[in-house]
Amino acid sequence: MNTSGFLLVIEGIDGAGKSTLQRRLSDWCRTQGRTVITSREPTDGPHGRALRESARTGRLSPEAELELFLKDRHEHVTNVIAPALARGEIVILDRYYLSTAAYQGARGINPEQILAANEAFAPPPDLVLLLDLDPSSGHDRIGSRGGAPDGFEGAAYLADVRRIFLGFDRPYIRRINASRTANEVGEECEQILKQRIEEPRGS
Repeated sequence: MNTSGFLLVIEGIDGAGKSTLQRRLSDWCRTQGRTVITSREPTDGPHGRALRESARTGRLSPEAELELFLKDRHEHVTNVIAPALARGEIVILDRYYLSTAAYQGARGINPEQILAANEAFAPPPDLVLLLDLDPSSGHDRIGSRGGAPDGFEGAAYLADVRRIFLGFDRPYIRRINASRTANEVGEECEQILKQRIEEPRGS
């Protein structure tokens, strides 16, 4: 648990519906009278911008990418996540360190080593909603919103990413079938979040 705050992370491959769900759950939390902070990774800081640019212009080496992710996350934790949790707020993230482990793991770095490096300094989530979607469906959704797959979104690559995501064994992970409508996914996730927030601390 994160002091009096609550850290919710939405994970999954590209096109799974993370941003849509983040908006829905943040709105729901506010209707419950809770203070919510939303953010994403990579961030809009200098390291995050370098990662986003590399997705468009040509990916860096796995080691260089991982270094940028760790630097970006250090700043994110220090400047945004930890202060909000200390204030007792709900923090809802679009991606966190499970994504780093899955995406860099699919490029050959040991995912468990990546998790260990992040868990040494980053607050563990109270809840991860892992939106599980077949990569072909993810590509269809990316295309339907007018986008084109970038360096992080190749079909074969995303299949490896998905496999790694599904292999993670952490007690805070809830796997969600993201092939359904956004409303069906949102309703299920609202119920999971409501139950989790209302659980006694330490359960």
